[in-house]
Amino acid sequence: MKLSIIIPILNESENLRELLPFFFNHEKKDEIEVIVVDGCSKDDSVETALIMGAKVVRSEICSRACQMNMGSRQAKGDILYFVHADTRVLPSFYEDIVQEVDRGVPAGCFAYSFDSDNRLLRLNSWFTTFNGLLSGGGDQTLFIKKEVFEDLKGFDEYYCIMEDFELVRRLKKKYSFHVIPKKITVSARKYETNSWLRVQVANLIVFTLFFFNTPSSKLKELYSRLLIYR
Repeated sequence: MKLSIIIPILNESENLRELLPFFFNHEKKDEIEVIVVDGCSKDDSVETALIMGAKVVRSEICSRACQMNMGSRQAKGDILYFVHADTRVLPSFYEDIVQEVDRGVPAGCFAYSFDSDNRLLRLNSWFTTFNGLLSGGGDQTLFIKKEVFEDLKGFDEYYCIMEDFELVRRLKKKYSFHVIPKKITVSARKYETNSWLRVQVANLIVFTLFFFNTPSSKLKELYSRLLIYR
């Protein structure tokens, strides 16, 4: 079963140097393809991806929803797997995903832990094992059968933030969704440049406004004001 890994990026050269060799040296490398979708990076992300052998798609719009949709249109796999550049997936990711699809699960994600020993972040990661209202965020990565993704018409490009939750919310109305309890590793960099409490408050505010259908552009502007990014 062919699996297409789609990685939306913006200035992620350093992370790509660590992430891409994992896929290209994987024992299932012949069963996967790697598509990097660049959103107008200013660093050498594109050159890094090309040198390492990834298929690169350039998007003139810096928006994950647009970028991931572009990548999906280039994908040849039976399953699409959306991965952030600062995420480190498990060596067993291919078998884990195919096993779920073989047993009839058309889409799902992984639980995760942070690359940090912070006790509060360990609490955060514990919640990701549950298939609840807030499951399916981009940090958990998302696998989905291509035919299901196309049936849902992909990510809604109206959303410049929360596009992952919006897709999963639509998906759950029609299909089953499963959280694989095995934990991938995600970056704690957002928490390192902000306090744990600040990130939690920002997330709570934005999630609440999202569920009350606040315009996406306003959510992104607010989130950018609430948190520091480096």
